[in-house]
Amino acid sequence: MHKALSLVALLAAGPAFASGLEIQVEGEANGTIKIDLFEDVAPKHVEQITALAAEGQYDGVVFHRVIDGFMAQTGDVQYGKLGENMSYAGRGGSERPDLPAEFSDLAFDRGVVGMARSQTPNSANSQFFIMFAPGHFLNGQYTVVGQVTEGMDVVDAIKRGTGGNGAVVGQPDLMKTVTVTD
Repeated sequence: MHKALSLVALLAAGPAFASGLEIQVEGEANGTIKIDLFEDVAPKHVEQITALAAEGQYDGVVFHRVIDGFMAQTGDVQYGKLGENMSYAGRGGSERPDLPAEFSDLAFDRGVVGMARSQTPNSANSQFFIMFAPGHFLNGQYTVVGQVTEGMDVVDAIKRGTGGNGAVVGQPDLMKTVTVTD
């Protein structure tokens, strides 16, 4: 078994990123999160995320699953828009096909962005999560797509969910707008 790369090693190794995301968050957390996307690590996932963002699919999507000390999950463009039945949030994806896993040696450290999926490794679609803290048990089992470069204070302020699954009760925070950056 090989050791996962830490963020320090990642930055030293310098994975290429051609684009990123700028997320305007509203709710208990308010502000901007900037993410560098790792096109060379997960090209199919980055292509799908940037296409969905460019189409405005992520605009208005809530953070539906937020577990304190672990991660904040969002990106359900099918059921995760505010004003819809929030009991379905987290069950959907997009009209695009699911993606084959693009696992890597990159570690799930604080600020790392990964793709959410079902129990099936090749089931990632539109949902993603941002790590509050290291979660190395995810290493090599979920696709790393990027890293927060600005706005971890905003990530840290996202409204937390309750219970074991971290479902957000009441008014969840949301991604007001998501734009692709160069």
